[in-house]
Amino acid sequence: MRIAFIGDIVGRPGRKIIKENLFKIKDQYNIDFVIANGENASHGFGLTVKNCNELLKAGIDIITGGNHSFDKKQEMFALLETGQVLRPDNYPEGVPGSGIKVVEVNNEKLAVINLMGQFGMPMVENPFNWVKKIMEDLKQQNIKNIFVDFHAEATSEKRIIFMMLKGQVSAVCGTHTHIGTDDLEITDNTAYLTDIGLTGCRDNVIGMNENVPIQKVTTGLGGHFEVPNSCKSILQMMLIDIEEGKAINSFKLKKYCDKDEIIKTDAIIN
Repeated sequence: MRIAFIGDIVGRPGRKIIKENLFKIKDQYNIDFVIANGENASHGFGLTVKNCNELLKAGIDIITGGNHSFDKKQEMFALLETGQVLRPDNYPEGVPGSGIKVVEVNNEKLAVINLMGQFGMPMVENPFNWVKKIMEDLKQQNIKNIFVDFHAEATSEKRIIFMMLKGQVSAVCGTHTHIGTDDLEITDNTAYLTDIGLTGCRDNVIGMNENVPIQKVTTGLGGHFEVPNSCKSILQMMLIDIEEGKAINSFKLKKYCDKDEIIKTDAIIN
């Protein structure tokens, strides 16, 4: 199977470039299943029912989340009931929803796991201990194809969970920083990328208008971050070819709104 993962979708520009390009990319690259992090898809903070449906119609199959998952709380509660939207699984007990979904892709089972790191994040259970329980449960179900979206601030946390899971899962990809990294690799049959980077405006600060961030760092006075209505946008995605749970190939695609070509970067195989 060939699955794709799209990075943090930020606001209307992120949704727009997906709607304009995803179906064509799926056809061109023979993608079987698309996962996307959508916790910033609605005005940069959270996800609404309307915008979720928009993304699903655009070709995304399942949406993961992070620290902004509950910014639009009541709408998120409704979305979590659909089974097509996940939130980090290691939120404390009692939080609605789940961070694990097992789906059928080409008559094979694929487990999608959404976890959140600890540094600079809301209160969550220790993800490194939490994932051990998840892996044991998936092993008992004999599920080998496993993708992990690890939503974390610290690159060290992302690397640690990869070191823990390599050889046991098909892929680990980091989200949250909105800045793509250049370390795509396959080690012990597990594809890894520290951060996929945002899908949205690329000509400002992490997809948001630069005025408030500049004000904050120069005066100490913050404000509400706004997603520009017009900007130069980018679509970033990671593709993984999986056979019997093993990543046999992986590459990253970048599609700029103002360029026809798609930039492809292959993984280093260690």
